[in-house]
Amino acid sequence: MNRFAQYGCRPVINASGKMTALGGSAVASEVAAAVGEAAMDYVDVSDFMEAAGRAIAGATGAEDGCPTSGASAGMAIAVAAVIAGSDPKLIGRLPDSEGLRNEIVVQKGHSEPFGAFVRQMIALGGGRTIEVGEPDLTEERHIREAVNDRTAALFYVKSHRTAQSGMQSLEVMIAAARERGLPVIVDAAAEEDLRRYIAAGAELVIYSGAKALEGPTSGLICGRADYMRACREQYDGIGRPMKIGKEGIAGLLAALERYADRTDESERQKERMLWLIEELRGIEGLRGSIVQDEAGRAIYRAKLEVDEAALGFDAARLAERLKTGEPAIYTRSHKAGLGVIYVDPRPLLPGQEAAIAARIKEIVQSQQK
Repeated sequence: MNRFAQYGCRPVINASGKMTALGGSAVASEVAAAVGEAAMDYVDVSDFMEAAGRAIAGATGAEDGCPTSGASAGMAIAVAAVIAGSDPKLIGRLPDSEGLRNEIVVQKGHSEPFGAFVRQMIALGGGRTIEVGEPDLTEERHIREAVNDRTAALFYVKSHRTAQSGMQSLEVMIAAARERGLPVIVDAAAEEDLRRYIAAGAELVIYSGAKALEGPTSGLICGRADYMRACREQYDGIGRPMKIGKEGIAGLLAALERYADRTDESERQKERMLWLIEELRGIEGLRGSIVQDEAGRAIYRAKLEVDEAALGFDAARLAERLKTGEPAIYTRSHKAGLGVIYVDPRPLLPGQEAAIAARIKEIVQSQQK
């Protein structure tokens, strides 16, 4: 019996991805050990935050860093930092930012929900979201025309959930910001390259600690030293209810250390998905193929296309049957309405692709009976 089952929770096979709703990542033993050791000891948290900032800087190529309780907390804290800076009076005012430079410019196609809304995280930090362009098209002039004396920062989101075409590039956002002496905040929560956006010139970059890094529930902001100091100081203001504890920081740093020496698992993951597709070959009404991640990362998922007429039920029904079994198998089903579900190999524990294949066969056989 696992830790969750003892409280009455069903066992889960995560074939969906590094999803917050499913617990982020299953951490490596050395990361879990770091969390446990930190939990059984004491530290001056302010000192530890600064030490973590140095470690984050080393891993990202930034001047400094700030640990957070997650990427969404990082959004709010980063926004607060560009509005209030390190001024204690302003930090104490937020999220009330009336009369301050508080407008945050974001492309409308980037302002998509991720479980909550980007504009909510901006508002928690005292920002007023200014959405520019249309959901499927932003022109450079839309960005430049939105920037004025009330603008505090430009906000860029790199994610599979945002519009993947018709948006202006980070380089355009940075150029527009440079003309007015403004910072650019990048939400790169699930991205794998920890150096790319700092190297491109962004002043504040946000990552999740529980996604590509495979750490505990946590996050980080990296960037320019004055902004990182301001980020840490927001823990005396709006950051207080979203603070990260010593255990989370220790686990995050252990994951960062491990990440530096990671091996590329993408080919092995692709092989597991090819095995799954081959195992399901011959099921009439089900066609499998390998597809790369929408955002261009080296992630190769199994795409399962369902022919409802031939299979006897649609993709949404298959996803639901998988999810309501035991163990509960969660697939990427955001396109189930189009007849497609995906299996993500990254969070699968050893051998779980076989359990998925067996369950799909069982569902099909029960339908045919």
